[in-house]
Amino acid sequence: MQDQTTFLVEKYSTPVPRYTSYPTAPHFHAGIDTKTYARWLAALPERATISLYLHIPYCDRLCWFCGCHTKHTLRYEPVADYLLALYDEIAWVSRQLRGHGKVTAIHLGGGSPTLLAPEDFAVLKRKLAEHFNIAPDAQISIEIDPNDLDDGRYDAMADFGLTRASIGVQDFDPKVQQAINRLQTFEQTRDVVAAMRARNVRSVNLDLLYGLPHQTEAGLESTIASALSLAPDRVALFGYAHVPWMKPHQKMIPEAALPDRHARFAQAQLAADRLEASGMEAIGFDHFARPDDGLAIAARTGRLRRNFQGYTEDGADALIGLGASAIGQLPQGYVQNITATGEYRKAVAGGDGAIAKGFALMPADKLRAHAIMTLLCKFTLSPRDLSGFGEAGLALFHEIEAIALVDEDGLVEMAEGQFRVTARGRPFVRSIAARLDSYFGQGAARHSLAV
Repeated sequence: MQDQTTFLVEKYSTPVPRYTSYPTAPHFHAGIDTKTYARWLAALPERATISLYLHIPYCDRLCWFCGCHTKHTLRYEPVADYLLALYDEIAWVSRQLRGHGKVTAIHLGGGSPTLLAPEDFAVLKRKLAEHFNIAPDAQISIEIDPNDLDDGRYDAMADFGLTRASIGVQDFDPKVQQAINRLQTFEQTRDVVAAMRARNVRSVNLDLLYGLPHQTEAGLESTIASALSLAPDRVALFGYAHVPWMKPHQKMIPEAALPDRHARFAQAQLAADRLEASGMEAIGFDHFARPDDGLAIAARTGRLRRNFQGYTEDGADALIGLGASAIGQLPQGYVQNITATGEYRKAVAGGDGAIAKGFALMPADKLRAHAIMTLLCKFTLSPRDLSGFGEAGLALFHEIEAIALVDEDGLVEMAEGQFRVTARGRPFVRSIAARLDSYFGQGAARHSLAV
């Protein structure tokens, strides 16, 4: 059995996209600009549902494992100046929408959005309320760095309307934390969870990583046990993506201390086993949730989706990204803002949008995007899943059937007219999805390991 696992890891744990979009971001191009985006926004129906993602690209410490677009600052002035630009973009997007759409979800990410001053949380809430029609029951989530917090910020987040907190943990082992420049005690994390619960935040997520420098199975098992002692509603279990060619600060991580792909695979399986043994349900390939959490309910009822935030129950018609480097998804395609904060601020200060690139979806793209998302969410595909695409959907299903016919490793099968990823194949589902990707291998994009 071990020899078979070794073989599968060698063969299928290869660099592939994470498929938070299709086509993936490396295929975005400058042919999609602010004028295109304005037309797409204006075309949203009056009753469209909207999800907002606000990117705060600043941190008061730089974690070496991080793959996000972020900047290190020890002064608040750049953050305050950036917020003024963010308000300008909020106003510009609102003008294009012309009152259409209802906001059903708001997510603050980064960077470290929790470094915002309490008074700025209040201003941001007011700006959003002025420019968007926000549903009374909108889901509001924020990514939390426990080192940023105090009572003033806790109360400000509660006043903002927070319904879900996502707390970065990574690993509790001090040796691992030192190697990734993310010092954070268990007690700090415990106190954040307690503060969120005390303020009636209904869902708490913990982010954990495997594949980190100096990480061992025993150490990861201890981290899992500590995390579970906090009774999280969700856990996101990500494999560390070592991409120093994209993120130069990752060169600070000693590559010799990184586990190889076989050790990564063993860590991922151990963590998943422990999380499921605790009563959590596996959601897709890297999330876990309590049975009564919204994510688990969405998975059971067929409403699970995948977007740039990963797995989500957010089924909004449009995702609008606000802030430098933020990505949006509309029915017509994808857009991404300028990454450099200085250039972003100049663009929106002129009363315009800040789009740097994007991708307009053709019918064939929408079909494959739907097939890949369905496979990653359900681990199955049937003709019914693709029936809305007519003959093109049927042709793609025949292509998918052929994948099962030539599979020699037991990763997929045809059963009861469905294409199914087997239990053996689930850890490698990204590699399976890549077989449906018409763009994979084109261009110079480089990706992290599939497991």
